[in-house]
Amino acid sequence: MNYALIELKMEHGIATLTLNRPDKRNAMSDAMRGEFIDALESVCADKAIRALVLTGAGKGFCAGGDISGMQKRMNAPAGEVGFNGWHRQQRVHHAQALLHTCPKPVIAAVNGAASGLGADTALACDFIIASEWASFTWSYIHRGIIPDGGAMYFLPRRVGLPMAKQLIFTGRKVDVDEALSLGIVDRKAPSESLLADAQAWAAQLGQASPTALALTKTILNQSFELSSHDIFAQGSQAQGICYTSSEHRASVEAFLAKTAARDE
Repeated sequence: MNYALIELKMEHGIATLTLNRPDKRNAMSDAMRGEFIDALESVCADKAIRALVLTGAGKGFCAGGDISGMQKRMNAPAGEVGFNGWHRQQRVHHAQALLHTCPKPVIAAVNGAASGLGADTALACDFIIASEWASFTWSYIHRGIIPDGGAMYFLPRRVGLPMAKQLIFTGRKVDVDEALSLGIVDRKAPSESLLADAQAWAAQLGQASPTALALTKTILNQSFELSSHDIFAQGSQAQGICYTSSEHRASVEAFLAKTAARDE
């Protein structure tokens, strides 16, 4: 499918999704979100895709929510503001959940500023690689609103609760080196090789069994909320599925064949 506000390319089993409103620093409009959701649903369902890289066109990763959309919401009739806001939040949360629960590795290649919802969108990915020009700010407080794209869930899991509170309460900017030291960013790469490095990392992660990756990610995503008993129970069910997978069978047969050849 052709998109107007994003780009989706596939090569060698790796999907690269680019937010493509460079003149607006890739701020997320309602129209862009619709395309974003459609692309993510396609990536999640496509078994030929082994991993996803998310990045931004131009100088920014994502400047957050589109200000014109905020103005439109404020101009709605008073009796509709609340429900309109609720409906919009359902779309925001659906998009972030698709990133978080995608059954394959997802890497954010942060090429510039990631602000507000943009910073949340990076956090919703499994891993973050960033260039020297990257920065992060949870700037919601400056607009009199709260983080609505997952920061209150994801950020404490990366930096701890007190630091998450500090970053959200102040809305201050975090440069790439501080982000790396805090654990917000997993890797740093030169801007000229950022996308290639992210794609190479994605290819490395995507070599593993898709079945084992999807099931492992699903359980790990819940590991802070569930008891050890629940994790073991889910693990038992997942392992039973893995035992039936073609990847497991092929791996065991290859190992046994190698062992037999060595013993002859």
